[in-house]
Amino acid sequence: MDDADVVPIAELLDERRFLLDVAYWMLGSPGAAERVVDETYRRWYGLPEAARLGITAPRSWLAKTAGGICLGRLALPDRSAAGPGRGSLIQADDAEEAQACLGEEVSRVLLNALDSLTPDERAAFVLNDVFGMTPDTVADIVGRTEPECAELADRARHCLRMRRSLPTTPEEHDALAHAFRQSCLSEDVDLLASTLCPDITAFFDGGGKVRALTRPVHGSRRVAHSLLTLLARRPRTTLTAQSVNGRTGLVARYDHQVAAVISLDIADHHITQVWVILNPDKLRSWNQPPTPGGPSS
Repeated sequence: MDDADVVPIAELLDERRFLLDVAYWMLGSPGAAERVVDETYRRWYGLPEAARLGITAPRSWLAKTAGGICLGRLALPDRSAAGPGRGSLIQADDAEEAQACLGEEVSRVLLNALDSLTPDERAAFVLNDVFGMTPDTVADIVGRTEPECAELADRARHCLRMRRSLPTTPEEHDALAHAFRQSCLSEDVDLLASTLCPDITAFFDGGGKVRALTRPVHGSRRVAHSLLTLLARRPRTTLTAQSVNGRTGLVARYDHQVAAVISLDIADHHITQVWVILNPDKLRSWNQPPTPGGPSS
């Protein structure tokens, strides 16, 4: 055995956890996630040795393979038709433990909402928004072009927002958005958490261009802490309330340059989802010089 074949145990465990997370987000079941990951590794070791050695990025190959297996199962008329497989021998205690660990990353409410998406929409959203995979990787897994995958992800975001957001008056939305902003400015975690629903999810879109969180954050306390850390007051930073996607949101600036745009989804007098755009490419339009006679920022 060549020393080059040896992988540190921490990397092995991190790799498997990553694959489990991908499969769990795609399928919504810890048992199904385990079966997908087992099948992924079976395919890896089913490759000829020369082919395995020729793969320069094993984790990427494994992620693409796991994503493809998940897409195949999502496309089945009845997902249970995928069969129990060898993974069904997992003990109930193990499945419950896996559910508890993965549940820290995603709420059951959000998983149920994901079930309303088409397989391709769910895959594009999960791979792009949840795991921040590159557009070419997402396109490779989904089997669509990059523009098509971007459109699928946009449709998924719209669908999720419609499911979690109930009609609110502009006045109520404005009031809650301003309360959200004031809580951030005062750096009061309890006050900020009080504006959020208990099962809130925050998405951070860095597009792989900035060192943003690569996974959504779930739960009012964790979301509040994450947002306060991100928006910590520093010299030359500002946080203003202004129109984002037709409703009041927040815009964070550093040295007058827009660094983050935050949109809020609201239901039952609380914020249900937070969408934080940090990707510089998506912020270009916000950083365009104002047109003569146009509204100032």
